[in-house]
This record gives sequence, structure tokens and C-alpha cells, in this order.
Amino acid sequence: MATQLPYDTMRRIFERFRESEPEPHGELEHVNAYTLLVAVTLSAQATDKGVNRATRALFAEVTTPQQMLDLGEERLIGHIRTIGLYRNKAKNVIGLSRILVEQYGGEVPNSRAALQALPGVGRKTANVVLNMWWGLPAQAVDTHIFRVANRSGIAPGRDVQAVERAIEDNVPADFQRHAHHWLILHGRYVCKARKPACAVCIIEDYCQKDGVE
Repeated sequence: MATQLPYDTMRRIFERFRESEPEPHGELEHVNAYTLLVAVTLSAQATDKGVNRATRALFAEVTTPQQMLDLGEERLIGHIRTIGLYRNKAKNVIGLSRILVEQYGGEVPNSRAALQALPGVGRKTANVVLNMWWGLPAQAVDTHIFRVANRSGIAPGRDVQAVERAIEDNVPADFQRHAHHWLILHGRYVCKARKPACAVCIIEDYCQKDGVE
């Protein structure tokens, strides 16, 4: 495992990320907090592009929990059947929509604990919603971030929660809000699992390249 990079190196790395992309954005399409929550819930073990293809028509018709309940599970399945695990995901979306209507007046709560209490919503999903919609410095660690964090030394950890904690503890505060998106986009398009594009990596001179031959 790589060792944690020092503070001054971390600042230089994230200054480069910020210079390259000052305002990074997530790639899941949404129109409000509820559609973001649904999109992130559907994205488990699926690509953002695949989710977007499935939700464009859905979100043209449904933008609130009550509208989702009115649509019903079977019609929801008709929209999302191209996404993996679509039956279980449809059940969860209907379940969380019902809870939002009955317990939160149709609004999406903005505490991690309340979000994680919803069907199909884990810590990563909750953190994505908190970060993307409310702008909180929540770090949603997926496979891309886990790889970049450990390979580079930005935030090494043996599991996703350890990496999440390492990001929160070691990334300077002024970069915390966008750290999640910088790292996930870097892992998705540059620091790939099988063939990392080190030749075009903007932080290559600081990276420990742990596990890269």
C-alpha cells in the first residue's frame, strides 16, 4: 500500500485538479434532489451513461416521490429494465418514495443518517447526494476513487471507509467540496484500472504509482 502523501504535496495535487477543472460536476442527469437520489440509487453496479439513458424519459414524467408512487413499480420497471438489478432497484425506489411522502412531506432529507435509513441507500449514495445537491464536503468512495487514492498516495486505506476518512483528514479544507468529483473523474478517464494513462496524468510527478507496472 502507498504511504500518505505530505500536506504540501496534497496542496499541489489539488491545485492542479482545480486549475484543470475549477467546477467539476457529476455525470448523473437530474433536475432536483429527489431525481438525484433516484439516479444515484439506480447507479449501483451500473454506469452513469446507462442510468442516464434509462432515466431521461422517466424524469420527463416523474420528478417527485408522489409522482413515482403514482407511476407504480411495474411502469417504473419498464423505464429501467436496461439497468442491472432493475427489479430490486425498482422496489427500493418505490419504497424510499413512500417513506419520503409519509415521513418527510415529499422532501429529501439532508442528513446522512436519514438518507441511509431509506431502502437501497447506503453511505456512498448518501454522500453523493449530500455533496452534489447540498455542496457538503462528503466523500463518496467508489471503485475509481479507491483505486486513485491508494495508487497515488492521496488517501491510502484498506477499505472504502478508511479511504473516506483519509480524504477527510488529509485533503486541505478548501478542496474538500470538489475532491470527490476530481478523484472519480481522474479514475474514470485517466488513472484507469488496467491501463492508467500516466503519460497524460497531471499529477504523475507526485503519484507513487503503487501497483502500476
